[in-house]
Amino acid sequence: MNLYKIFAKYVVPSVLAFALSGVYAIVDGFFVGQSMGDAGLSAINIAFPVAALIQSLGTGIGMGGAVIWSVKRGNGDTESANRYIRAALYLLLFAGIVMTAFIFITEPILRLFGAEGDVLALGKDYLDVIVLGAAFQIFATGIVPIIRNNGGSVFAFITMMSGFAANILLDYLFVWVLHRGTEGAAIATILGQAITAIEAFAYLLFKKLPLFGSFASFGKCAARIAKVGIAPFGLTLSPMISLMLINRFCMMHGGEAAVACYACIAYAMTIAQMLIQGVGDGSQPLMSQYYGQGQLLTSGKIKKIAYAAAGILAALCCLILFFARHAVGPLFGSSASVGEDVAQVLPIFLIGLLFYAFSRITTAGFYATEKTAFSYLCVYAEPLLMLVLLFILPLFMGQAGVWWSAVSAQILTADIALLLLIVSRKNDRVNSSVKEAV
Repeated sequence: MNLYKIFAKYVVPSVLAFALSGVYAIVDGFFVGQSMGDAGLSAINIAFPVAALIQSLGTGIGMGGAVIWSVKRGNGDTESANRYIRAALYLLLFAGIVMTAFIFITEPILRLFGAEGDVLALGKDYLDVIVLGAAFQIFATGIVPIIRNNGGSVFAFITMMSGFAANILLDYLFVWVLHRGTEGAAIATILGQAITAIEAFAYLLFKKLPLFGSFASFGKCAARIAKVGIAPFGLTLSPMISLMLINRFCMMHGGEAAVACYACIAYAMTIAQMLIQGVGDGSQPLMSQYYGQGQLLTSGKIKKIAYAAAGILAALCCLILFFARHAVGPLFGSSASVGEDVAQVLPIFLIGLLFYAFSRITTAGFYATEKTAFSYLCVYAEPLLMLVLLFILPLFMGQAGVWWSAVSAQILTADIALLLLIVSRKNDRVNSSVKEAV
């Protein structure tokens, strides 16, 4: 089959699924914003990083297990591959239990993020429910990469679509009809994720994947899954760390209005970023498979196609969001003044989108081929750089410095990713030459 057709077969369903994830992330904000205005919008935005942390754990564990599973199957080592898939599933279950037990005290977390007054009260109502459903969220997000690596990209999209549809209907019911506010939005999110988790688990049973068997070398498997999964975990969480940091500094320099402005921008940018991540995660099974089979040239070609696809998507999103910038604020129920701020600030964030696309595909290529150290550097550079810039730029630029800190961090991260890519290719050439000499 033509390489482009194979790429499309894996990546198109993944992009659609991640697009749904992006919309999934903003559905609560849409319903709450339209119902409760700037305060509700700010509360959801400040509380969302905790929900993202829960989902990122699932993504990291699931993707870590799925990557190693694909590589082992590519090597023909079926028995070892089965052990890794079992280890990933039990780690997902354990993570769900731990997260529910240890983050139930939500008010101190929200205060740490800068919430106060009505924003604190509404955010607490949201998170108190979200943490109760942590197991569903972790299991749902963790099984999807496993399904995708088993050739079930279309089914993964269907499961996410059903959960997304349920979330919309339930948001309408709990927020608009029953007037349960942020608490109702959280209930809708949990029930939607529960539907996805149940359908995904049914897939595992139907496909007779190795859910049960020997626990031999479980510790070793779990450690390796964690090693690979740290990168996709951070890749999913990194935008939420950025969200948390920007929210905190917005409260310091611009107050609730700045947080509401950034909430609208973050919701719009989330969809674009999720589309790009869909390209990276959709191409990962192919890169891992060809890498495991020793077809490094083909794996590299897949990555080049992914760069082109992500770049095109980023450019299209920039154009659409730029011309729609005046409609973004009103869409989420912001006040007129906040809506005008959104229209002025959004173009600043669009500058970083192409750089973001390059970084994300480069990172996906690193963890797909088990270059874990390079993937860590790409993933965690952005929030660290942003934190440094947030302490510097606002001193000279005020609230504008907060906005430019985010974009500058993305540009610098892309520079780091490019440098690591050059080093990686040089190392691959050296290793190839050594093997040929032997």
